[in-house]
Amino acid sequence: MSIERKDDHDHEAWIEEKDLTPIETTFLTVLVWLDKRLRIVDYLELLETLYYRVNLQMPKSHTEQYNLDNKFWYWYPLYSLGFFSTLAYVVAAISGALLGFYYSPSAAAGACNIESGTVAYCTVAGIMTDLNFGFMLRSLHRWSAQVMTAAVFLHMLRVYFTGAYKEPREVNWLIGIILLSLTMVFGYTGYLLPWDQLAFWAGQIGVEMSLSIPLIGEWVAQLMFGGFSLGQATLQRMYILHVFLLPFVVTAVIGVHLGLVWMQGIAEPH
Repeated sequence: MSIERKDDHDHEAWIEEKDLTPIETTFLTVLVWLDKRLRIVDYLELLETLYYRVNLQMPKSHTEQYNLDNKFWYWYPLYSLGFFSTLAYVVAAISGALLGFYYSPSAAAGACNIESGTVAYCTVAGIMTDLNFGFMLRSLHRWSAQVMTAAVFLHMLRVYFTGAYKEPREVNWLIGIILLSLTMVFGYTGYLLPWDQLAFWAGQIGVEMSLSIPLIGEWVAQLMFGGFSLGQATLQRMYILHVFLLPFVVTAVIGVHLGLVWMQGIAEPH
């Protein structure tokens, strides 16, 4: 008689009793070995539960839950706009991080052969012309940002016209408005980073709009643009907002938004 503690479930005996192929036997033996040390079966069961909970949040399951007729099938593409905006955000974040290796936020005169070109503009031009796949990388970042903006806007329209903002989803609707506003700020700060003529005059419009705010206009212009005239301080602020502040804020707000969608489910059309 062995003095070793017998397995509570006696997996080895169970495997021997079954008529298994060598591959199945090897797989189960490895699984039992790993489970004794890492409890991976518990995690697999957790993933299984997670899968079924996610599946319950899908529009089709939701329509079945509320006994909605299949005539609502044409709404399904519109219910994917939130996913498309999140996917575009991830693509923009990854491509933006790669562009950050080659971009320099400096308004000083550049050394490239472009008349009146700043260092910032020269680095963007270098990415487009000298860097391998640089043109594709910047285009990917630009188009993903535009797709994100369009998807968020259309997503908000879908939520409004299907009445999905009503009780109990008022808080998530307000969070969506915040995300739409942050997306616009994301686009504006990114638009100024090449620091070309378009960026300069867009920045000037921003300064004028800030100054038009009653009481706190000058303070807002100082804070956001570093003064009433554009320069290095403006470019530095736009870069910090675009690269260091907004990604963390937007990611956190998206997490809260998705968490509420998880708890409340996807609203059916009213």
